[in-house]
Amino acid sequence: MDLRPEFVDRLSKVSRRWRTRLDAEFRRTGLTLARARALMFLSCEEGRVTQKDLAENLGIETPTLVRLLDGLMRQGLIERHQLPEDRRANLVVLTAAASAHVAEANEVSIRVRDEILNGIPEEDLVTAIQVLDHIASRLQAHPDVVQPADERL
Repeated sequence: MDLRPEFVDRLSKVSRRWRTRLDAEFRRTGLTLARARALMFLSCEEGRVTQKDLAENLGIETPTLVRLLDGLMRQGLIERHQLPEDRRANLVVLTAAASAHVAEANEVSIRVRDEILNGIPEEDLVTAIQVLDHIASRLQAHPDVVQPADERL
C-alpha cells in the first residue's frame, strides 16, 4: 500500500488548519496571520528590511505585500522610507507602537504551538522533523521553486 498520497493530503490539511487556527487567534489581537508574520519577521531583522526582501521572505507577491503594508501603516505599526541609494526601493521599519504587537504575536504563536503539540513524544517530533527536512531539501533542490524564509509560527 502506497501511503505517500495520504501523507501529502494530511500534510496539506494540517498546514491549512494550523494557519486557520493561528489566524483566528491573531484576529483576537487586532492582527491577521499575514500581518503577524510580517511583524515577527521584521522584528527578527532588527525592525528594518527592504520591501523586496520582505516579500521574498514571506513568500508573497509585491501587490499582496503592498496591501499588507498599507494595513500595517494604518495601524501605525510600520513606516516605509525610500532608500536614498535606490529611489525605487523602500525600507520597511517597525514603529515603537509595534513592539507590543510583536510581543503579543510571539506569545500567541508559542501558546498555540504548545497547545497543539502537547503530549506528542519528543522522539515522534524528532522523526517528524527529519521527514519534513528531507522533503524540504528535495523541494529546495527544484530550480522552479522560490523559497520563502523559514516560518517560525
